[in-house]
Amino acid sequence: RDSQQADTEHLSRWKKGRGTDSKSLKKALSEVKGLSSYLVLWRHDIHSIEGKFGTGIQSYFSFLRFLVLLNFIIFILMFSFVTFPIIISKYGIFNSTIVYISPKNIEDICTIYEPSGNKGLVYLYAYLKDLLSGTGFLEVTSLFYGYYTIDAVWISIMRYNLPLAYLLATFAYLALSFLWIIKRSMEGFKHNLVRDEDPFQSYCNKVFAGWNFCITDPNAARLKHRILRYELQMDLQEEKLKQRIAERTMQEKLRIYSLRIVINIIVIAILSGCFYSIYRVTVFSQENSNVSIRNDTRTDLANLLVQYLPSIVITLANFIGPLIFSFLIRFEDYTPAFEIKLILLRCVFLRLANIAVLLFSLWSQISDCDTDKCKPCGYNYKLYPCWESDVGQEMYKLMIFDFIVILAVALFMDFPRKLLVTHCTCKLVQWFGLQEFVISDNVLEIIYGQTICWIGTFFSPLLPAIATIKYFIIFYVKKMVLIHTRKPAARPIRASSSNFFFLLVLLIGLLLAFIPLGVSIARIPSSKACGPFRNFNTSWEIIPDTILEFPTGLQQILFGIASKAFAVPVFVI
Repeated sequence: RDSQQADTEHLSRWKKGRGTDSKSLKKALSEVKGLSSYLVLWRHDIHSIEGKFGTGIQSYFSFLRFLVLLNFIIFILMFSFVTFPIIISKYGIFNSTIVYISPKNIEDICTIYEPSGNKGLVYLYAYLKDLLSGTGFLEVTSLFYGYYTIDAVWISIMRYNLPLAYLLATFAYLALSFLWIIKRSMEGFKHNLVRDEDPFQSYCNKVFAGWNFCITDPNAARLKHRILRYELQMDLQEEKLKQRIAERTMQEKLRIYSLRIVINIIVIAILSGCFYSIYRVTVFSQENSNVSIRNDTRTDLANLLVQYLPSIVITLANFIGPLIFSFLIRFEDYTPAFEIKLILLRCVFLRLANIAVLLFSLWSQISDCDTDKCKPCGYNYKLYPCWESDVGQEMYKLMIFDFIVILAVALFMDFPRKLLVTHCTCKLVQWFGLQEFVISDNVLEIIYGQTICWIGTFFSPLLPAIATIKYFIIFYVKKMVLIHTRKPAARPIRASSSNFFFLLVLLIGLLLAFIPLGVSIARIPSSKACGPFRNFNTSWEIIPDTILEFPTGLQQILFGIASKAFAVPVFVI
């Protein structure tokens, strides 16, 4: 009995000690989590915006912060597995060397690639032109696909297969983006389910449980007051609109539905006109810019304008289209929440389809084989000796021009309008007033840029670094524009639903990026004059080529997984 009692007391002490250790660990983790919250990027700025302008606008800036972090992670991934091995091998670090394998069974004419690098005395404007267009000195840097014309890297005694790493890194950043978006969207989806389950519960939560009693700072208290006020204001507006919709007569319903049909026909006509214009301009730009580069018959300024013509037309379509959609939707009489979603869907279709039309136009030129232009190499090698770099340059130009337009609108439209409204007493100027911060337009801007980044990273591995810097600067530009030149929306939107919907639209952009990347990797013959896949018919062939080095049993399993009968249903699910 004494020994049993002693064992029991020992076990009890052990359990108490274990419980104490567990509590201490939880406390330590809680303190670390609390301290880490102070390291969150733009934490104070976003909290201040939430209090002044509501949770809807705050969700836009949180979304922008998410994209900065996502692009930074993608850049680290591509740099670590694609660019860094080449850098250390070129400088002989870790006894590393570069391996080149001469292409076999390929005609010599397919292996000729002479980048348009600047030679001799170069003027400043030539460097600026190259910086804007991605040609010249930038074309031969690690920014573009053509730089990575290496088959393997020996690091000490290890052989690093660069083509395989290049392709797997591409799959990795797409999978990372997909999973991260799904994870974040599920949080917003759960909030939507809770909110939609019982509207009265939303009021109770705000009135009886909305205040944070840990707030002691007067400024923080005022911020919290504003946040709750915006939420209640939005709830009341939604209920008022629902009541008005429920009281519509049959005649009013027929009038509204007829008007919506007419407006949707107008929207389809606008979209069709934009797509056709982009297709014609892209074909014209590719044919004339290549001629001008090789024959040198135009001035550099005219050549730059011709190269940027698709980007200019796409940007004009992206700028004018949403303005027309925002004007038309006023006559359709939707609720504020659904109105923003419908504008977003129309605008995202316009912007993302514009990119798809541009890529289709490029592929039609690359694969133009009507007069046996492609017979030796499988693609139009005369105009596109390294077609992947050409596509990368188009994506680079779209991203740079999009950034320039965002800065130009802030500097030459928003701030002058603010000065006019503040200092001019003209009735017309006062009638226009300050512009509202339209969340849908701003969200579409960054989703459009992110889709360009996802598509372009395969053709320009360091494009995520440019996107990270771009979004970092845009955050401060948009913050200044919001605080100094814009006013809060007359009809605020709910943060939980907007967060979920923003991520849903971003997911559509990612799924769209899968299509051109899949076609480029699996269908279009890879360039034989540049890039890591010059020894393969397509980029995808590196996968079965690597699998053939595995044992027979493992080969059969992997080939079964890679077959269409298995891969397509899994991808759909």
